[in-house]
Amino acid sequence: MLDVLLSIPILSYIFAPTSGASLSTSVNIIFFYMTWTSLVFSHPALELHVSGVLVIRVIFWLIPSLVFLLFDVGVPSLAAGVKHGGRSSLPTRDARKLGKMLGLAVLNILICLAFEAGTSTLYTMLFRKHIFKMNTTLPLPWTVFKHCAFILTAREVLNFYIHGYVLHGSSWLAKKHIAYAHANAGAPFSLQVFTDYPVAMVLHRFLPAFLPSVLIRTHLLTYFLVLIITTIEETLSMSGYTAVPGIVMSGITQRTAIHYASKGSSNYGAYGIMDWAHGTSQGRGILEDVRNEAEKHHVPEKSAAKVDEGSSVVQDGVDSLKQRLRSK
Repeated sequence: MLDVLLSIPILSYIFAPTSGASLSTSVNIIFFYMTWTSLVFSHPALELHVSGVLVIRVIFWLIPSLVFLLFDVGVPSLAAGVKHGGRSSLPTRDARKLGKMLGLAVLNILICLAFEAGTSTLYTMLFRKHIFKMNTTLPLPWTVFKHCAFILTAREVLNFYIHGYVLHGSSWLAKKHIAYAHANAGAPFSLQVFTDYPVAMVLHRFLPAFLPSVLIRTHLLTYFLVLIITTIEETLSMSGYTAVPGIVMSGITQRTAIHYASKGSSNYGAYGIMDWAHGTSQGRGILEDVRNEAEKHHVPEKSAAKVDEGSSVVQDGVDSLKQRLRSK
């Protein structure tokens, strides 16, 4: 099942031109149609739905997050140079703590899958059809574009109000969100995408994309594409890196780093449009404050700097002595 899902060339179909397609593109579309038709007829709708979501989470979040974490922990001196906030934004090197974070993230993903499967099952029982369109007729590229635009726009609105007014309000859930998602100082790292209190994580990461998709009952393939886009976006925006490809993605990553560095006092939306409209945007000045504060309290690094300074003085003395001996 996993091998078949991974073989679906969804992006090559969606972004293929509608006319004048090359032979290779036509072959890809035919292969796509045959594979998708085979999947629809040979697997239950719910199995195809849940398996696809799980594969997307593993490929576009779990694997990249572990690679980023290995880089941050393995070469911290190099990683600090490309992190918003410098060393203050590096993840802990405590294997036990990282293991707990990974376990919580995987648990939250499974909770979301269970919630999605339960909702889909209930919908099927009530309306005698799957929660998403599952027919073999593929959605047209223009339809895919319209549905994606609607879902992502609705996600921005829902994300802003849920994140800003519920998860950073005065409720018990807000306290849980702060304790779980904002436990570390500085910019986040990608493993933290799903390391939140389960209820908060469902509201913040799952519902804003799922509800609009259900509202218009989009095609399952379109929903998969939305999940791919949002999962890549969340993984990169939570990486904390200054070197992120693309001006838009780089700006989203910087805004996310500021949100975490300020303990959630600003930048609640995914893209910043709602924050701009509501006056909750905050600039990168907070990142400089975090860096300066980290430099004040990093005593071991100060000691290392002093050692380096002393070594340079000794080296200068040796060079000076060599010069004098040569002059004699």
